[in-house]
Amino acid sequence: MSHKRIPKRRAAIAVGGVAALGAAAILLPNANASQDGGSSDAAASPRTLKAADASDLASRLAGMLGDAFAGSYYDSGDQQLVVNVVAGDDNQVVVEAKKAGADVREVENSMGELRGGATTLRSQAAVPGTSWAIDPRTNKILVTADSTVTGEKWDRLESTVQGLGSGMATLKKSAGTFRTFASGGDAIFGGGARCSLGFNVTAGDGAPAFLTAGHCGVAAEQWSDAQGGQPIGTVDQAVFPGEGDFALVRYDDPATEAPSEVNLGDQTVPIAQAADATVGQQVFRMGSTTGLADGQVLGLDATVNYPEGTVTGLIQTDVCAEPGDSGGSLFTQDGQAIGLTSGGSGDCTAGGETFFQPVTTALEAVGATLGGDAAGGAGDQAGGEEAGGGDAVGGGEEAGGEGAGGEEAGGDAGAGDGSGTGEQGVGTGEDGVGDGMGAGGEAGSDLTG
Repeated sequence: MSHKRIPKRRAAIAVGGVAALGAAAILLPNANASQDGGSSDAAASPRTLKAADASDLASRLAGMLGDAFAGSYYDSGDQQLVVNVVAGDDNQVVVEAKKAGADVREVENSMGELRGGATTLRSQAAVPGTSWAIDPRTNKILVTADSTVTGEKWDRLESTVQGLGSGMATLKKSAGTFRTFASGGDAIFGGGARCSLGFNVTAGDGAPAFLTAGHCGVAAEQWSDAQGGQPIGTVDQAVFPGEGDFALVRYDDPATEAPSEVNLGDQTVPIAQAADATVGQQVFRMGSTTGLADGQVLGLDATVNYPEGTVTGLIQTDVCAEPGDSGGSLFTQDGQAIGLTSGGSGDCTAGGETFFQPVTTALEAVGATLGGDAAGGAGDQAGGEEAGGGDAVGGGEEAGGEGAGGEEAGGDAGAGDGSGTGEQGVGTGEDGVGDGMGAGGEAGSDLTG
């Protein structure tokens, strides 16, 4: 995400490696691609849909089917919406869903039962290093435990999952450790930490602002677009942990131009609107550490038990991320804002799980609307210095040189023992992140810059 306060030095994307190149190959040639509208006989066969249209259809069917609706997901291969139903004695719900253009699948577990299982997990097994989300593709709750969940903690989690009953949940181990990833699209700096600007927005009173991760917002009150630079924004609202991981940061200069776009380094993607995620949907993430990466949405309304506390209402994906990517933009190739990078496990070499704050929920909570310069800042930025990869997005000294590829990205300086990230840490200078996080330091917080 670029804005005109970001330094305007040309640079190429120097981070993200193969992941960035692969994602760019998918995203850039197809940024304005359209898909067929679907079959002429919607009642006889599922409609061919774009992911955004599938999300709209899923919302309508959820209201229409009521308790019979048991979740849905997008089949990107067939470009169809798959809807789970618990028909019982009423086969009419199946007929209605098919008429609407969905591929209907009858399943055993209702949404009420699955949500009840998630509530049980929250009350009996909310130990740090665990997460769960409803997976409509398996019609079960996907429960994940990271490498720190061992011994009595593992036994407690396993017993709780088994107690939910056969066919209700699956339990898997993750090789990494769940932690927050302080950073995202354009690099921003505050209190010794580095995070990322997610999306520019307009605050309720019309002032320019931007969204980032809540754990960034509670780590520092003021944020700069350059390490050691003058502050450009002040935190207005921040939520973390709890019901989300998001923060609204107001630009200190009310004349700041804040275009609604994501900066990919060599060009920008205009962001037209915010949208809810759909399971199975292809998404892209931009981060100041790892650049551009892509993957799929795996689950919605996910609960993650970070060391700092429990966060609910997140999007679970297989998109990779690393420390320094928190707050960054999750979006679609057709310019929909989906999420803000929160945290997860793994990295962009081995992979792992990454969780995102839904943008729609964050906007509603802070009373903001998406975008400042709604046209996406095309004009001079589409081919100018900001679109050419200002150092905040994977290119210059701050994001592609020392900021993400040199000492700060786990070189000799590393991330400081207090960051809790070890070799994967992304620091903010030779002193690392630990001492400057405000929420980390010697206390060993997993908030990483």
